[in-house]
Amino acid sequence: MKPIIGITPCSRVGDYVESVQRAGGEPRVLSNDDDPLQLVEELDGVVLTGGLDVDPALYGETPHATTETAPERDRFEIPLSKEAVRRDLPVFAICRGVQVLNVAAGGSLVQDIPSSVRSDLAHSITEPKDHVAHTVRVTPQSRLAAALGSSARLETCEVNSRHHQSVGRVAPEFVVTAVSSDGIVEAIERPASAFCVGVQWHPENFWRTGEFAPLFEAFIAAATAQRSQNPREEMKATDKHR
Repeated sequence: MKPIIGITPCSRVGDYVESVQRAGGEPRVLSNDDDPLQLVEELDGVVLTGGLDVDPALYGETPHATTETAPERDRFEIPLSKEAVRRDLPVFAICRGVQVLNVAAGGSLVQDIPSSVRSDLAHSITEPKDHVAHTVRVTPQSRLAAALGSSARLETCEVNSRHHQSVGRVAPEFVVTAVSSDGIVEAIERPASAFCVGVQWHPENFWRTGEFAPLFEAFIAAATAQRSQNPREEMKATDKHR
């Protein structure tokens, strides 16, 4: 049985679904109306997807003029992230997702990079989706570096970029594993977890060309291991349909 991967709903969910499928997972697009605590009993891994900003009130700040929130997503994804991390369910967090992951674990965000950080880098290039915007420096021997696969990519990695916010204060138990040349946090991970990695770019947009296939494959491998360690009683599901 393939591991069941919950994907949080977003406007461009198709690329996430395709990436998970190609890596060997069984994607399940979730609903903001789902019960997060029940979901973790049914899933082998979680992908936290991109989208609008996390409510600054959740990390004790007032909104910047550019902040645009999605309350229904916060209400669903913050507890889902917390419970997934608590249960050591593999988590792969992307763009907004890494911000949700960080805030849920007690961190904060940079609400608006252009007005907060002196930088010549373009962090918000919307089209084409897989346009390489800049490089990031990846921490050697991190889980992210191992997941990227090729030794040639362990120090720097070319990424796309569609965000105006980023990780600010890093949550306890998390470490930074990639940064851009202007100091923006581009990836974090939780070393104590089997797989809990968040990236600020959009690796799912590269499913056609495969640059980040090893990253999805590492996540699915962790979810597969999770499934084998906690096998479900498949007969129950079968019995219900008899």
